[in-house]
Amino acid sequence: MQKKYLMTPGPTPVPQEVLLATARPMIHHRTEEFETIVRECVDGLKYVFQTENDVLIFASSGTGAMESSIASCFCAGDKIVVAQNGKFGERMASIAKVYGLDVHRIDYGWQQVVAASDIAAFLADNPDTRGVVVTQSETSSGVLNDVQAVGALVRQFPECVLIVDSITGIGAVECRTDEWGLDVVMTGSQKGLMLPPGLAAVSVSAKAWAACERSTLPKYYFDWKKYRKDLKDDTTPFTPAVSLMTGLAESLRMLREEGMENVIARHARLAEATRQGCEALGLELFAPAEGRGNAVTPVWVPEGIDGKKLVNLMKDKHGVTVAGGQDDYNGRIFRVGHLGYFSGFDIITTLAALEMSLAELGFAFEPGSGIKAAEAVLIEQ
Repeated sequence: MQKKYLMTPGPTPVPQEVLLATARPMIHHRTEEFETIVRECVDGLKYVFQTENDVLIFASSGTGAMESSIASCFCAGDKIVVAQNGKFGERMASIAKVYGLDVHRIDYGWQQVVAASDIAAFLADNPDTRGVVVTQSETSSGVLNDVQAVGALVRQFPECVLIVDSITGIGAVECRTDEWGLDVVMTGSQKGLMLPPGLAAVSVSAKAWAACERSTLPKYYFDWKKYRKDLKDDTTPFTPAVSLMTGLAESLRMLREEGMENVIARHARLAEATRQGCEALGLELFAPAEGRGNAVTPVWVPEGIDGKKLVNLMKDKHGVTVAGGQDDYNGRIFRVGHLGYFSGFDIITTLAALEMSLAELGFAFEPGSGIKAAEAVLIEQ
């Protein structure tokens, strides 16, 4: 028998309390019992998002939340700018293109941080821009972008909405939705919310609702207006993922009990322990020092080591699943997730598996050095 550890940036481990909640007997979704669950979920999400705005919940992956924001905020031909420095920024641009928007991209390498000054320059030259799209925490690269600075810029343009993909940000890094002027913020259930995949949530500001009112793009399932109408009665326009919603109410209770400041501090501690542990082994981190988030730590595979073999060895022999690189970085980096239901011992176990796998593949390092460095961080903090 092999005990397994899931150390990817999504799906992430699910607490037993949440698993048990999802296993409760099925209830009908047009009942007062389920309306209570909807209220608990919406109130809890507002707390996690740090917002008083409406929060809409979809039975979908995070990509559904992405598509909903494009379909509900714009008209065909609207000019938007997408600042992209990873796979999921690219996805937002692709969705917008499908819907016939006039998409302008500010392209960065996957190891670069989005510069708010570039967005400011674009808006100065294009005051008719209807939307700015930016990823807060890029899952593919581990880069954290300064959405607070971008929010301050977009506030100056009354008809331009700021859409923030925080699918791996919410619950791992600070995201003050209202205070920072973020019009649309989204997340997925299989990340910091500590649930199985299948739910997505979107917060919608007054400015975003104004954009929704003028939107003429075709939409049905992801029509925000349908969800807002039913939200007043604590229900949903379509059949919801009842079991996942039941689990969401429980996971949100756990997050509220820990307190968001403590949740974010825990993620920062785990991320730093992971980074220190990997560097102590002589490995190079992928994301730049000025833009490292707390959700996932991507690491360069050392020269002479087969990156795919490393990931497979950790999983098959030692039971620790980390993520490989995506697109051009497949086989060149590996990504350690520490987003959601994680503690310090998960990091220690992962580094132990990494050390044993690297040793088997012939990489030279001081055995135990990664574990020792991570423990120093965890003990100190």
